[in-house]
Amino acid sequence: MTIAGPNVAAIVDAVRPTSPDAIIEAVDIVKTYDTGRVQVQALRGVNLTINRGEMVAIMGPSGCGKTTLLNCLSGLDVIDSGRISVEGVDLSTMSDDKKTEHRARRMGFVFQFYNLLPVLSSVENVELPLLVSGISAKEARRKAMDALDIVHLVPWATHKPAELSGGQRQRVTIARALVNEPAIVWGDEPTGDLDSTNATEIMDLLVDLNEGHAQTFVLVTHDQGIAQRTRRIIRMQDGQIISDQKIVDAKPGIWSPVAQAETEAV
Repeated sequence: MTIAGPNVAAIVDAVRPTSPDAIIEAVDIVKTYDTGRVQVQALRGVNLTINRGEMVAIMGPSGCGKTTLLNCLSGLDVIDSGRISVEGVDLSTMSDDKKTEHRARRMGFVFQFYNLLPVLSSVENVELPLLVSGISAKEARRKAMDALDIVHLVPWATHKPAELSGGQRQRVTIARALVNEPAIVWGDEPTGDLDSTNATEIMDLLVDLNEGHAQTFVLVTHDQGIAQRTRRIIRMQDGQIISDQKIVDAKPGIWSPVAQAETEAV
């Protein structure tokens, strides 16, 4: 896959063809924000394919477009031009209500600042999305407890956020993201508000979930150590992808451009 602007040396020099394993495909996407005084081109012709079951980190300096890319790929934001397909469905063909429904049923979100309701217990926070989508209270509670079990928080099910540590609150957030058994989990700086010990524990959990459940994870992060725990690192600059590398051999830590890595794996 290649996206590079003038004066930027791209690591990858060819856009990958459409893959039957692709869960996310972005073709020449452009996104511009109009502040009223100036137009900011946040994404400038981005092309990207992510396959089902991949764990991907998106990195880059502040303002490079990485969070905008995540928001556009997940349908939270609308692009100006180009095409985004998620699970084979073109997002531009979906109404706002359909996109909201699709996110509720097929996607999970983990953000830096938890976004938990302080008046609700852990299990109530986790089950809330299910109740909103019409799942019965009994079934929602069962699924919420199962999700808390996955993140090892069943003993804290009745505790409210203020009674939990930062790492525990983020585990509740992850449980909420997993409760609908999503195909894709999006993370925007999921360890950004945690100390190094808790950040490591959260990444251990995310890696285990990716490997054990084959769920697709797309994580925005500024932390190189966190990115190295994934299997693929995409780097952005000035609204473009400037490199796309995939791990070839985890033990010695060998990374290669995506196209080369996939050739070596054949």
